[in-house]
Parts: sequence; structure tokens; C-alpha cells
Amino acid sequence: MQWQTFSVEQQDKVALVRFNRADKANALNQAMWLELQAVMEWADAEPTVRAVVLAGQGRHFCSGIDLAMLMGIQSVIADDCEGRKREKLRRLILQLQDTVSSLENCRKPVVAAIHGACLGGGLDIALAADFRFAAADAVFGVREVDIGMVADVGTLQRLPGVVGQGVAREMALTGRDVGAEEALAIRLVNRVLPDADSVLAAALESARLMASKSPLAVRGSKEMLNYARDHSVADSLNHVATWNAAMLLSEDIQQAGMAMMTRQAASFRD
Repeated sequence: MQWQTFSVEQQDKVALVRFNRADKANALNQAMWLELQAVMEWADAEPTVRAVVLAGQGRHFCSGIDLAMLMGIQSVIADDCEGRKREKLRRLILQLQDTVSSLENCRKPVVAAIHGACLGGGLDIALAADFRFAAADAVFGVREVDIGMVADVGTLQRLPGVVGQGVAREMALTGRDVGAEEALAIRLVNRVLPDADSVLAAALESARLMASKSPLAVRGSKEMLNYARDHSVADSLNHVATWNAAMLLSEDIQQAGMAMMTRQAASFRD
């Protein structure tokens, strides 16, 4: 697949997806918003992809929405009728939300390998990944308050579940920067590595490990974790019972059991 604003490289069972506007600090223009969702839908549908690593080319992961795109919204939603104008704006916001949620909706696990700036829309996207690794130079921030708007594509909904209400509110209401070590302390990231190369290597290693497991088990585990986050324990237990009633008796569980008995690596179909 050829993309204008992303580079996509498949390394065996892992797709390495990189923001590719290094000269613009990987700021999110309209093409990038559209292509990110398309890339994630491709990864979801491609049987030979079992895990995804999302990273940035150049000095940064993603510096947020391109201000030129933000300033151009008025012309995109222009209409003589105020009601229709507002409806267009709402639909645009919902489209951007869908782009961010495409990481979460991808059945394959997504690891964000973050270096440099991860701000505004970049943080929205990183939070929709399954987990995050950071380089020592990584900087995180909810920057929307600094440009006079409410963050509206995912950070305010996902960040509290990752770092807790108090920290999330502080970040969202002050707009202050959070460095890599603090991000690790508040559990925004799982690991901090020395530099961009080492954080990418760690993310790829983790993705390869996940890709070596049963695809049915990995996809099902992601489904259950997402469901449990948004539902009660009782509802989640019922959901996983239904899931395993359908998926448990698979060839994957037989392969895994045989591999354990013979002390050999299991090999699973895509």
C-alpha cells in the first residue's frame, strides 16, 4: 500500500507505521487524518499483520493538529444556514474521533513508540493505542486549552482511565508539559528508553512477542480488555463467557498445548 503521509513497512507479522511529515513535526493535516484510519483498517483486515507499531519520522512522534487545517475549518463548514453549518462541524468532529478510535477498533494490538513531541492530537492518538513506550526526550501535553478549545477527539475520555482523574484534570486544565520520567511515574507510558532508536526497537520487540502468540487469543484479549473498561464486571464476565463459548475450541489451543508438552515453539495460522 502507498500512503502520502505515512510510511508503512511490514516486518514479518508486524506492521511498522510511521507518521511521515517530519518537516512539519508530523502535524496532523487533513490527509493524515484520513490516511491514519485507512492504515489502521488495512492492518485490521490484513491477515498477515498480527501487531502494529506506530512511530514518527524525524524529531517527533506527532505535534498535534496542523494549525493550517484548524484555521481552515470555517471554509469547510461554510453554509448560509447556521444550523447546517453547526451540523457540518459536528460531523467533522465525529470523523476525527473515528480516526483516533481506529487504533482501538483495530483487532490487532497497537504499540505507540513515542519520541519528541506527543502533543494535542498526537496524545489523542497515542492514548488510543494499547500501550505506549517513550524515549527519554518525549514530551506529552494536552495543548487544546492553550488554543482556546476543549479537546474533543479522545484525550478527555481516555486519559483519566490511564493516569487517574486528578492527573488527567491537571494536564487538561493547565496544558503543561509532562516529560518522559513523569509520564512513566503516572503510568502514561510503560517504559522509558534512552532515545528514539531504542524506543522503536523495544516497541518492535514487544510487537513481535505478541505476534508470536495465538492470533485468536490476542485479538480476543484486546476485545475483552476494551469491553471491560467500559462495562461492569458482571457484564464483562458474561461477555467473555460468550466469547470463549464461540472461540475457545480452536486449533490454536491445540497447537499451544502441544507446544507446551513438546517444549517447542507453537506455530499458528494467521
